Amino acid sequence: MYLKCMKHLVTEEQFKRTKTIVEKFGAPGGTGEQLQKKLQEKREKTDNWVYDYWLEDMYLNNKLPLSVNSSPVMVFPPQNFKDQNDLLRFAAHLISGVLDYKALLDARALPIDYARGQLAGTPLCMEQYYRLFSSYRLPGLTKDTLVAQKSSVMPEPEHIIIACKNQFFVLDVVINFRRLNETDLFTQLHKIVKMADNEEERLPALGLLTSDGRTEWAEARSVLMKDSTNRDSLDMIERCICLVCLDEPSGNELTDTNRALQMLHGGGYDKNGGNRWYDKPMQFVIGMDGACGVVCEHSPFEGIVLVQCTEHLLKYMKSSPSKLVRAASVSELPAPRRLRWKCSPEVLDLLSSSGNKLQRLVRNLDMNVYKFKVYGKEFIKKQKMSPDAYIQVALQLTFYRCHGKQVSTYESASIRRFREGRVDNIRSATAEALAFVKAMTDGKSSVPDSEKMQRLWDAINAQTNYTILAITGMAIDNHLLGLREVAKELKMDKPEIFTDETYLISNHFILSTSQVPTTVEMFCCYGPVVPNGYGACYNPQSDHIIFCISSFKDSKETCSDKFVKVLEESLVEMRDLCSKCNSPTKPADRKGAAAKPIKNGSKP
Repeated sequence: MYLKCMKHLVTEEQFKRTKTIVEKFGAPGGTGEQLQKKLQEKREKTDNWVYDYWLEDMYLNNKLPLSVNSSPVMVFPPQNFKDQNDLLRFAAHLISGVLDYKALLDARALPIDYARGQLAGTPLCMEQYYRLFSSYRLPGLTKDTLVAQKSSVMPEPEHIIIACKNQFFVLDVVINFRRLNETDLFTQLHKIVKMADNEEERLPALGLLTSDGRTEWAEARSVLMKDSTNRDSLDMIERCICLVCLDEPSGNELTDTNRALQMLHGGGYDKNGGNRWYDKPMQFVIGMDGACGVVCEHSPFEGIVLVQCTEHLLKYMKSSPSKLVRAASVSELPAPRRLRWKCSPEVLDLLSSSGNKLQRLVRNLDMNVYKFKVYGKEFIKKQKMSPDAYIQVALQLTFYRCHGKQVSTYESASIRRFREGRVDNIRSATAEALAFVKAMTDGKSSVPDSEKMQRLWDAINAQTNYTILAITGMAIDNHLLGLREVAKELKMDKPEIFTDETYLISNHFILSTSQVPTTVEMFCCYGPVVPNGYGACYNPQSDHIIFCISSFKDSKETCSDKFVKVLEESLVEMRDLCSKCNSPTKPADRKGAAAKPIKNGSKP
């Protein structure tokens, strides 16, 4: 399976070398067999044999800054705040929705999710939801730690942190065993904004440290921890339910792209870049200019959990009108408190360095949020094709037209059918997709439309079949990761299969993609995962598709605007081809090919 995935992505000579290495690894009595046996033993002893390996490899060992590189964001429709009170009413309503959702989680009353799309109807593991408001990513010098608060050990958090003008304030949401209503929340938020306006009390923008590389932030945190005032402030942030960031206006037009950038990095240290604390899983951003959304630390949960939570909040705010009531208790509420910091010259130097690095990241990110309006998933469904598979093939066609080659591609596939399941990878750069994109590009005039159409069906079927393998735990990436990590645990020399150039190429995802569909008007986006790559997040709706394409400006190879232009052309050409060639009903043999998974040979 690994060989099949990589054959067309490396040179013939490299592939021959890899084939020899893989055959040796998988030979009876060989290293692979020994490692597989250990992996099977681990499976018997744990709920999920790959979970810890995957979490460390995907997130905790990654030393890049969370902003842009790791943390995805949800971007809400622009709000039209008439004045500051209007913004604070919105914030109070949102916090009320968060507490409503958290009450469902605390009571374990959230209805079970069932799979949609391929193999629909299977119940899914719900564990990720319970980390939304109770976890924290602690920076480490060599590896981060995902800290999950267990209520049996310590009391449930009953406060939210409000970030305003780069200052952090504790908003207690339960006082004297009573949950604050919206009027109380509004009153407290009003006090916080007033406190933040007091320039004499203003402290340095400590949140900037959390936007730095993970090792740098771990070092800065250990310096901060030497002082008890800082320790108390860090403890309050690390144990809070979530952050609500009240942002200053960015000064930019509120286009989809600019709002996405505002969520991804806050515009840098001179805008709202320090008005964040990136280690917390959920940061709700509410901008005075109407730019709103959520920044999500990705290690505790996947995008679908973020979507379900934010959709619940937006529906709550729409269906339950703001409950601002006159309440006698208002005057008795204790004032929210500002978190204090003792900043030594060393900390101030570190802050300056973090701010400069964030600024470079802000300047480097090349983002294009594009709404393709020619058609949406309804047209694709009428062709009897999977919208996700179709869009993935369109991305392959686009990349090939921009760069003249096919590259390792990542599409996340949920494996929540398994206990504690997170994701595996759908390798969308299939040989069938390559045959199709070549027919559409190199053979544009020489290959007849009927053959192009057949190759499109082959590519769609290959994509659909691999998707089914991935969601049922039969893809290659997690399995190879497990074998590699078991070898490390056994203190073996790294097996050659994992030092081979093909393996390194297979894990350098120049195209990192994800479908994040929503039923409420909002969209998800993230940055590229490698310096010369693209992030491509898409949200298919019935009559349009939202694409969020990101890359880095300092890469000579990539350009988000060009990618978007070619993507539009590719989608239009694919529609024209389907309209010309595709009969309304799919031939029987194609139907069969798409419906059942390909039989997979033994994995390495």
